[in-house]
Amino acid sequence: MPGRPATRCLTIASAIDHLTGWLGRTLSWLTLLMVLLTGAVVLLRYAFGVGATAMQELVLYAHALVFMGAAAWALQRDAHVRVDIFFRRMSPRRQALVDLTGSLFFMLPVCLFLAWNCWDYVAVSWARQERSADAGGLSWVYLQKSIILLLVSTLLLQALAQIIKTLCVLTGALPSHLPAKHGEHL
Repeated sequence: MPGRPATRCLTIASAIDHLTGWLGRTLSWLTLLMVLLTGAVVLLRYAFGVGATAMQELVLYAHALVFMGAAAWALQRDAHVRVDIFFRRMSPRRQALVDLTGSLFFMLPVCLFLAWNCWDYVAVSWARQERSADAGGLSWVYLQKSIILLLVSTLLLQALAQIIKTLCVLTGALPSHLPAKHGEHL
């Protein structure tokens, strides 16, 4: 049974996991929109000879949202790319140590580096109310560039949740920090 501080920390991690899951599931529906829009663009172009620049750009916006907005969800679900030669054979405690090390020395520095380097890029785009360079394109390029900040903030939050869960495993307050796979129960 976890102690009071561990329980509070796990509550925070659970809230972050809930938010990440909600965002990921919500954004995953954009894949259907991308298919429909791409089909419409192809139909308009080849059946009616009409270009649809705004719709093509909307597909790009949706694509960026799906991949950058749902990256933290992939991390939460342990669906990210991992070289799994040794990891799957490790005990839950060693797995937690590997993931804690990865979060502290790779995930957090990369997110902070991205935040530091993209802040001005996004701010300038907002200040200029940057628009598409293509005729008939969308007027919201600054919103698309802001998706980078969504990536950074959601990954930072999910990294915090991962750190909390791995520390709970290392202290014995939690049996494993990894989500149950299909057919498995933790």
